[in-house]
Amino acid sequence: MYKIDFDKPIHIHFIGIGGISMSGLAEILLTKGFTISGSDNAESELTKRLRNEGVKIFIGQNYENITSDIDLVVYSAAIRMDNPEFGASMEANLPMLSRAELLGQMMRNYQYPIAVSGTHGKTTTSSMLSEILLAENTDPTLSIGGILKSIGGNVRIGHSDYFLTEACEYTNSFLSFFPKYGIILNVEADHLDFFKDLADIRNSFRKFAELLPENGALVINGEIENYEELTIKVKCPVITFGLSDECHYYATDITFNDSGFCSYKMHTPKGEVIPVSLGVVGVHNVYNSLAALAMADVLSFDTETCLETLKKCTGADRRFQIKGHLGAITIVDDYAHHPTEIAATLSAAENFPHEHLWVVFQPHTYSRTKALLHDFADVLSKAEHVILADIYAARENDTLGISSRDLQAEIRKRGGNCEYFHSFSEIEIFLLKNCNQGDLLITMGAGDVYKIGEELLGN
Repeated sequence: MYKIDFDKPIHIHFIGIGGISMSGLAEILLTKGFTISGSDNAESELTKRLRNEGVKIFIGQNYENITSDIDLVVYSAAIRMDNPEFGASMEANLPMLSRAELLGQMMRNYQYPIAVSGTHGKTTTSSMLSEILLAENTDPTLSIGGILKSIGGNVRIGHSDYFLTEACEYTNSFLSFFPKYGIILNVEADHLDFFKDLADIRNSFRKFAELLPENGALVINGEIENYEELTIKVKCPVITFGLSDECHYYATDITFNDSGFCSYKMHTPKGEVIPVSLGVVGVHNVYNSLAALAMADVLSFDTETCLETLKKCTGADRRFQIKGHLGAITIVDDYAHHPTEIAATLSAAENFPHEHLWVVFQPHTYSRTKALLHDFADVLSKAEHVILADIYAARENDTLGISSRDLQAEIRKRGGNCEYFHSFSEIEIFLLKNCNQGDLLITMGAGDVYKIGEELLGN
C-alpha cells in the first residue's frame, strides 16, 4: 500500500469528493499544504465550500479529469471499477488509496485517535464527544458524518494530538483504521449488499475491536447480544454501557420534559449516581450520551464540564432537527434510514408535543429496502400517517425489482395508513391539504427527502 509522507505535500485527487467524509479529509489535507482536486456527480454545499477554499472541483466524473500532475488518487466506497476516473488512474499506474486507507494513515499522526462505530448513532455520539473535546479545550481535529453548527461544518482542523472520527463498517472500511480508543454503539443487520448476514457483520466489528492497542480502551454497548464474542481477544480494557445494571455505566429514572428532552441518572463504576440532562430527544440518545460520557471518563475529562456540555448539545443536522414551523405545524428532519433508527425516531416523537404525526419516508437504496422490507413495514405501520417517496438509489443502479409501492403494500397489509407519491411536489401538495395546526411532520431518510420540508418552509 502507498504510504503518504505528511511532511511532503503532494497533489491528491479525490474521486467522490462531495461525500461527507471525503470532503472533510480533503479539507484537512488542504490545510497541511497538499494540493487537492476532486470530482463528484453533483454540486453540493460541501463541494462549493471546497471550491471557495481553492480546491479544483469537477462536476461529473470523466477520464480527462485524471491529469499528469496528480500524485495520488483517493476514492470513496461508492466508486466502482467501471468509473472512468478509476479506470484512468489504473491506466496511468497512479498510486491509489481508498478513503478508509487514507483516514487510517492520517490517524497514525495523533496520540489520541478516537473512532466511533456502530450500526446507528455514530454521528450523534461523535457530535456529543466533539462538543466535550471542545469544551475541554483539547483543540481536537474532528471528522464528523454530519454538519455540526459549533464548528460550522463537518470537519475541524485542530493542533493537538486528539483526533475524532466516525468508523463505518460498510465494505469493512473501519478495519483500515488505527484507533487507540474505540466505541461500538450497536451491531445490527445493515449494508446487506456487502455483508452476507448478521454473523458476517458481527465478525467485522470483532476485528475492529481487536485493532485497539493494549494501552487504549473499548467502550461498548453491554446490551449487544453476546457482546463478549466481539471482545474475547481485545487486549485493552472493555467498558460497557446501557440500561442494565450489569453495565459499567448505566442509566435509570429516564424522564422527558415538555420539549421531549431526556434526563436520567447515570450510575458509574465508582458507585456514583450522577444526574444527566440532554438537549436532544429520544431514549436512543440516552445510549449515545452514556457512550460519550464513558469515553470522556476514560480520557479523564471533568465530569461537570461534560454534563454542562451535553445539556447544551443539540446534535448534528438531520438528527431530529427542527427545521421550522409552517403556522403551528412543526417540521422536523431526521436521517433515519434503517428500521431500528426509524423506531427510535418514532419513539422520540411520542414525547415531543404534537396533535398528529406525519412521516414522509424516503427509502435509501434498493438493496436495503429489499433485504429489510418486512422490518420497514413493521415499524412504519405503527406510525399514524406515512407518506412514501421513491427509493433513493444512492450508489446503486439495479432496482432489484423493488419499489416504494411494494413497501406501501406491506404497510397496508399490517393496517398502516400509508400513501405513495412519485414526486416531491405531489407529496408537498398532499401535506398542505392534510396537515393541521399542532401537527408534527417528520421528513425521514438518508437521501434528499429533507428538501420537502425546506420547500414547504420556503427555504
